[in-house]
Amino acid sequence: MKIAQIVCAYPPYAGGIGSSAYKLYELLKNDYEIINFSPQNTKTWLKKGHGAVLFSLLRDLKKFDLIYLHYPFFGTAEIIWLFKIIHPQTRLIIHYHMDVKNSSFLNKLLSVPSRLIRNSLLNKAEIIVSASLDYIKHSEIKKFYQRFPEKFREVPFFIDTDKFKPQELDLPSQNRIIAKTKDLIKQVNRLFIKRDKFDLIFIGGLDKAHYFKGVPVLLEALSLILEHRWRLNIIGSGDKEDDYKNLAKSLGLEKNVNFLGKLSEPDLIKTLQKSDALVLPSINNNEAFGIVLIEALACGIPVIASDLPGVRKVFTNKKEGLLVKASSQDDLKEKIEFLINNEKIRIEMGKMARILAEKKYSPKNSKEIYENLFNK
Repeated sequence: MKIAQIVCAYPPYAGGIGSSAYKLYELLKNDYEIINFSPQNTKTWLKKGHGAVLFSLLRDLKKFDLIYLHYPFFGTAEIIWLFKIIHPQTRLIIHYHMDVKNSSFLNKLLSVPSRLIRNSLLNKAEIIVSASLDYIKHSEIKKFYQRFPEKFREVPFFIDTDKFKPQELDLPSQNRIIAKTKDLIKQVNRLFIKRDKFDLIFIGGLDKAHYFKGVPVLLEALSLILEHRWRLNIIGSGDKEDDYKNLAKSLGLEKNVNFLGKLSEPDLIKTLQKSDALVLPSINNNEAFGIVLIEALACGIPVIASDLPGVRKVFTNKKEGLLVKASSQDDLKEKIEFLINNEKIRIEMGKMARILAEKKYSPKNSKEIYENLFNK
């Protein structure tokens, strides 16, 4: 089967949609012929931000059995809609990632054509995939879902659980002496060396496009904790990085907040493994899932995330992590302090986090689901 995967951004650009497209390609490339189309590898003269009109797809898609469109993709969604009118026999699956909010006036104007044909485009798809039906039920297309629920399939994102794993899993399970020694060292480290250093980690784009990640809310919440018994590592880069550094400095947090930039995957995994909790303080439902959450869960650390549609279904509140009210500095402060002051609960949450990742977010689980969709 020949599949055209169409996405508005693709690595090396950092972002959830592009990352999910790349992982899907890597997961299925040995079983299907998959060709990726994005503004990064397709010529076009009409492009702005992550929007682009890939006119050449009207010609190129004739060669494919299936189109897998990652939505939103303003400009090219219209091209796919037109292609399906001309070639209705070509199969179409749409992966609906998220609504788009808080765009500039120009972006809103440019997105009008895509919004006008959106329901018609969704109607032409045989299946609409989403990482969370909870998100869909509260999204801009909720009325379409209510009319055609049979079109929708929930397919969670996945993570390589052989790479993203707790540090102790690097040891052979049969070597009990080494395992016990390492566990003793970790306990001594927690009790004495890291007694006053609770390691938080935030992972996300620090650019205008990712304004919704809530970095200012996180910094403001940390400033409310009187005793600075914590350290925050911020992983990511972008045009807002200097603004966030200045905010941390103005709040008197510069000694406790480290901006580490964009890390390689091995370094990211090591940083996660050494962390005590990951925080995702997103402020609105532009955050539809949060792949960084399952990366943290797989590494065996609890998470703190905003109580938003989609995000809140990634884990169970008070089992693998804690939910907080979106944009609430006070609630976020309380949840961070709870994990700081309750080590036994935090460690138990980390163990449950790993179990959940292996059960729900493994590549094997997702591969079976996609094979069923594609081979229908």
